[in-house]
Amino acid sequence: MDPMDLTAFRVMKQRLQWLGQRQEVLAHNVANADTPQYRPSDLQPFTFRMAMGQEGKMRPATTQAGHLTGTNARGGQDVPTRSDRNFYETSPDGNQVVVEQQMLKIADTGVNYQLVTNLYRRQIGMFKMVLGRG
Repeated sequence: MDPMDLTAFRVMKQRLQWLGQRQEVLAHNVANADTPQYRPSDLQPFTFRMAMGQEGKMRPATTQAGHLTGTNARGGQDVPTRSDRNFYETSPDGNQVVVEQQMLKIADTGVNYQLVTNLYRRQIGMFKMVLGRG
C-alpha cells in the first residue's frame, strides 16, 4: 500500500508544495525591495476547500439506486497569487515592500512547513508502529 494514496498524505504534500511556492513569492518580494513601483504579492491562502477541490471528484458512496451522487468541486493546479492591499509604507519611488512584514511572512511559512513535516513524520511513525518496525 502506497501511503500517498491516502487523502491525508496528499493534502500534506499539497500544503508543502503551497508553502514552497509561497516562500518563492516572498523571496521575490524581498529581492525587489529597492525596485521602483514594485508591489509585493502573496499566494491565496491555502484552505480546506482548495485542498479538497484538487482531490478530484469526492462523492458519497451510493449503496442504493435512490441515493444522491453529490457534487464535484473543481480546483486548479496553479495557486493564484494576490497583491497585498494593506500597505503601511510606500517609498518615494513607489515601492511598497515592507521588508519586516515580508520577513514575518517568511518566518510564518517556515513554522508551517516544519509543522507539516512533523505531521508527516508522525504519520509514517504510526505506520511503522502498526507494522511492527517502529
